[in-house]
Amino acid sequence: MFQGFSKETGEFLWELSFHNERPWFLAHKEQFERVLNEPFKALARDSAALLQERFPDMLIQCHISRIYRDARRLFGRGPYKDHLWFTIWDSAAGKEGPAFWFEVGAASYGYGMGFFEAPPAEMELYRRAIDANPARFARLAEDIEALGKYKVIGPRYARPKGSYTEPVASWYERKWVGVEAMRDLEGEAFTPELPRILADAFEELTPMYRFLLEVHLAAGKAGLFKEREERHG
Repeated sequence: MFQGFSKETGEFLWELSFHNERPWFLAHKEQFERVLNEPFKALARDSAALLQERFPDMLIQCHISRIYRDARRLFGRGPYKDHLWFTIWDSAAGKEGPAFWFEVGAASYGYGMGFFEAPPAEMELYRRAIDANPARFARLAEDIEALGKYKVIGPRYARPKGSYTEPVASWYERKWVGVEAMRDLEGEAFTPELPRILADAFEELTPMYRFLLEVHLAAGKAGLFKEREERHG
């Protein structure tokens, strides 16, 4: 059961960023397990279990990142990540669909939800779904904006794709889209309340999540993923 991160969690990740090498990591392996890996996995498990309890109509899935970087993708960096994350999604979406995420680093943690790195064809379908009922989407976007803690994220197009005003434009003009809330690694992160906080966040983002899920399922029916697999297969 998650009991909270600690000041030592951030200190370990900070030191790792300066000593990102195997000898240092092995010498601090016990500290890694105690202050980061074990509480992080407990947070992921507890958050997923709480969401499954709150959303019995969903089959909640969870993926937990590992501290080790893929040796094929080091690109001059050390072999260890200086932050960890997990993602949670409804099995209907699959790993390529919209997801809720949590991330912890040396000085901060964050959480959010979105359509991360969706292919252009799926994002075009997403924009058509907004165009089909702009009032519905405006309500979803306004409700999130009213919470006052989430920032819309994702690379924006250089040229506008539509003529919407804010807050819809912030969602419409992205190559992929999501929202995030960032916090300093202190306070609630050091308490057993964090799984409940994350479950509350997922719950308040659920209406937008379900909209993105509708788009993702429609993209699957349209054969967009099959076409992508054939191009890269």
